[in-house]
Order: sequence, then C-alpha cells, then structure tokens
Amino acid sequence: MPDAVSLLPILWLIDSARYVVAASLMTAVLAVFWRAGLAERKLQARRATAGDIGREVVLSLRTTLVFALVTVAVLIAARHGWVMIYWNFDKAGPLYLVLSLAVMLVAHDTWFYWTHRAMHHRRLFRLFHRTHHLSRTPTPWTAYSFSVPEAIVQAAFVPLFLACVPMHQIGVALFLAIQIGRNVMGHAGVEIHPPAFAPGRWLGWNNTTTHHDLHHETGRYNYGLYFGWWDRLMGTEHPDYRRKFAAFALRRRPVKAEPAE
Repeated sequence: MPDAVSLLPILWLIDSARYVVAASLMTAVLAVFWRAGLAERKLQARRATAGDIGREVVLSLRTTLVFALVTVAVLIAARHGWVMIYWNFDKAGPLYLVLSLAVMLVAHDTWFYWTHRAMHHRRLFRLFHRTHHLSRTPTPWTAYSFSVPEAIVQAAFVPLFLACVPMHQIGVALFLAIQIGRNVMGHAGVEIHPPAFAPGRWLGWNNTTTHHDLHHETGRYNYGLYFGWWDRLMGTEHPDYRRKFAAFALRRRPVKAEPAE
C-alpha cells in the first residue's frame, strides 16, 4: 500500500497531462482551422471568457487529483486480486483486447448516461452537477470541470468495470485516451464532425459536438457521451438536434458566425 500511495504525485501528473494535452490539441486545431471554415461552425454566439476558462482549468486539475486517488485505489485492489488487470498476452490475445475495449466503451456510455441523467435531478443537481454547468458555453477546457462528488462518480466506473471484466493495461490506456479525446471534442464549442456523423448516416450513432453543446446551452436533453442510443431510446434527445447539426455540418441553411477575435 505505501508503494501505491507514493505514486500519487506521478499519477496526478499523468492524468493532468492527458487532460492538458487533449484540450491544448483541440484548442490548436480550432485556432489553425478557424479561418478555413470552422468559424462558420461555431455553435453559440456567446464566447467563453478568460475567467470561464481559468475556472475550468483549476476545477479540471482538481478532478485529475480525484482520478489519481482512484487509480491508487485500483492499483491496491489489483495487488489484492479484487480487480483484474493483466500485463501481457499470455492470458488473452489481441482480439480479446479489442473486444473488451469495445465492451468497456459501451458500458461507460451506459454508466455516463444514467449517472448524468440522475445528477440532473433537482435534489442532486446542486451537489453533483451544477459546477459543470457553470460552463454554459463549453470549451475544450470544460472537459473535467466537475465538482468533487461528480468527479468521484465519473472515476468510479473504471474500478467497477475492472471488478467484473479483465482488461489488458493497453486496453485501459486506450480507454482513457478515447474518453478524454471524445470529451474535449464534445466540449469544443465548434462542430468539428463531418456530415457522415449526421443521424441516419453511417456514423450517425456517434454523438457530435452539437449534441453535447445543446445539453450545455439548454441544461436539458442529450445525456449520452459517445453514442446516441440511450437518448433516442429514452426520448431525451434534443428535438432540435438533427436540424442544428444539419445547419452547421451539412450547411442546409446559412449560419451567421461570430467573427474570430
């Protein structure tokens, strides 16, 4: 146990670096391609202020500390055999790695939908989720801007999943990379997805930036993370989502974009 606990600063640095790199890359993409067409895909007229972004970064770094603490708990649990992480391909081959990663993503989307929707209940919202919705106009830096209780809920998925499903360490690393990547994409504030992601098209089962941006703008609807399955099944998809995505990604109506500063 002392050895695992001593890793906390390193684990916090790793989690923080994952967040900072992902958010920085998305911010750089938006800046580089702004005049090449992304300006016309800005989803809200309002701009996040420097104060908004500063708050998001501070809160996100607090969230990565919570994540690091949970990782310490996972390492301790793995040492005692309470969760199942393996380190080579002797127990299962690459095909299992791919399949288990797919299962983990689907399970995480389910966890996220139902916990996210629960946190919008009036008796839970202020304690759990109000902090995240201070970012009404999200930016890539909004990704981990959580209260401590919400950060614990979000972090709890990994040890719970590992207690049920063995995962290769590469699979866990890929999951964490995909999770933060999709998170910053959802909070980009600009529709970065191509027309193939429109509902009804071949990638339309994936959520887009418009999908999550509408959630922040309205404070309702669109509770899913990666996929639109649960929102469509449960009737919680924003009624204007398809039209708004078409307006920005398919250019089906003229959209006046706020000029870049």
